[in-house]
Amino acid sequence: MKNCNIAKVEGFEVLDSRSNPTVAARVILTDSSEGFAISPSGASTGEFEAHEKRDGDKTRYGGKGVKSAVEGINGEIAENLLKAKSLNQRKLDELLIKIDSTQSKSRLGANAILAVSLAYAKACAKSYQMPLYRYLGGISHLKMPVPMMNILNGGAHASNNIDIQEFMIMPVKMTDFSEGLRMCSEIYHTLGGILKENGKATGVGDEGGFAPDLSGDEEAIKLIIQAINQAGYNTDEIKIALDVASSEWYKDGVYHMPKRKRQITAEGLINYYEGLVEKYPIVSIEDGVAEEDWPAWSRLTERIGKKIQLVGDDLFVTNTARLKKGIANKAGNAILIKPNQIGTLTETLDVIALAKENGYKAVISHRSGESEDTTIADLAVATGAGQIKTGAPCRTDRVAKYNRLLLIENELK
Repeated sequence: MKNCNIAKVEGFEVLDSRSNPTVAARVILTDSSEGFAISPSGASTGEFEAHEKRDGDKTRYGGKGVKSAVEGINGEIAENLLKAKSLNQRKLDELLIKIDSTQSKSRLGANAILAVSLAYAKACAKSYQMPLYRYLGGISHLKMPVPMMNILNGGAHASNNIDIQEFMIMPVKMTDFSEGLRMCSEIYHTLGGILKENGKATGVGDEGGFAPDLSGDEEAIKLIIQAINQAGYNTDEIKIALDVASSEWYKDGVYHMPKRKRQITAEGLINYYEGLVEKYPIVSIEDGVAEEDWPAWSRLTERIGKKIQLVGDDLFVTNTARLKKGIANKAGNAILIKPNQIGTLTETLDVIALAKENGYKAVISHRSGESEDTTIADLAVATGAGQIKTGAPCRTDRVAKYNRLLLIENELK
């Protein structure tokens, strides 16, 4: 990648889609090229994620302010980057890691570091007069992703009685991205109509999926299948994916489902998933067991890993060391990619490369606290990941990513 020298670095406190503060950064190069990026924030977070720095001052935003992280950008980060010469993306990210000097990026905050890292990449892309996806991916890896569209929410993303966090649809037979997006959007609207007809709530969760109270997981799946059929499609064309987020349930070796007041062992959960996969058109399960339950991950992968995609989110947290351990333990067969879990663009690209080298699929993902920033859309195309999670087609913070992908597809055509 091109060496791009920096003329100015600025940090800002802005709001995310949950009306909580988050960090934004602007990087201006010596040739006046400019990049702007906003860090996202998760609600269901893995224990091993890079540290999101917040002020803790209860008199501002309930303690969730990010003024200290912004001050780090405007002070220490800016001072060091302005002194640096012959920077490129890897050198910049290595310098940011060195300035912070902690393993979890806790001193300056991964939210501050990531905003600067992404803003720099965007500035360099503009300097090259290239779209970000082409700057990052060149011409050999570019591929439009299949959407994993979250249309029904539970868990930490919704105030209902469903413990599984996300019920998603995947248009696996789509001919192009725009067709796949249309199919998903039609099913989403059909599901809303079905819920309304049945007297169910049609309010939405953090990621735009509907969040009704239901009798259980299987009712949610059956309603989605009904919506698929009623919208004029079938389960050969549209498959179902689940994000269980089971680390939220795990305590003292047992899984405690908080909304259902149930307890279940890892073996019981694995049996449950195996039954669901046999019964319904499920092709992907994310975080089926907890991030530190390595034996259960290995058993789950052995039992159903040849049938479906098993995605590690909390398990791998976009971290090469965690992914290497998973590969060694034969845990999962895919990794969720969230740049703010690790904190720099370079580390994100490195973990995607490691996954591909070892036959693991990569799924590019948003967070529940998002913004108008569309970087992950370009990242999905640039890396040829093939799959993207970015919510339902109803909130601007999610729709912005879909619209960006539509524009990219048009450019590639």
